[in-house]
Amino acid sequence: MKSFRRHSATVNAGSMADIAFLLLIFFLVTTTISADKGILRQLPRICETEDCTSNIPERNLIRISMNEKQQIMVDNDIVELTDIKNRVEVFIDNNGVGTCDYCEGEQSETSSDHPKEAVISLSHDALTKYNLFISVQDEITKAYYDLRTRYAKQTFNKTPDQLSKDELENVKKAYPFIVSEIMVKRSH
Repeated sequence: MKSFRRHSATVNAGSMADIAFLLLIFFLVTTTISADKGILRQLPRICETEDCTSNIPERNLIRISMNEKQQIMVDNDIVELTDIKNRVEVFIDNNGVGTCDYCEGEQSETSSDHPKEAVISLSHDALTKYNLFISVQDEITKAYYDLRTRYAKQTFNKTPDQLSKDELENVKKAYPFIVSEIMVKRSH
């Protein structure tokens, strides 16, 4: 009787490694890697005088804070996120002393004297969620944007994107973005 041995078929895998390597290089070269941009915020300028921490009159300061329960408080009143923009606009544009010729505020005795004197104090608890903090910052930014847009239309009859560099600086000086972020320590 004859015995038959089966020989297993072999596959030449040498070229497979070359193909896999070429595919790897192809995908590395053609794939775009997205870079996180982060939050575009301008850091405060370095104080060149000694009065940077001078006392601010209480009427020129609005306090916005967030607690560990994710509640937003404006001057100790609990408010909704949607209320912040309007409250900040009313505070900044108050014209408390009547010297602002472009302000449309009510001249309340409890709000800011002038947009150049208005300071927003923003604080948060260590357990405040990051998205809430950013949402509050966005609402403050929207308030300034609306006030600056109105000023640009009244003064230059232009929208902000049509302003020249000098005109834009003029608008920023009329409504300077003054926000003080208070560093919070973890209580637990």
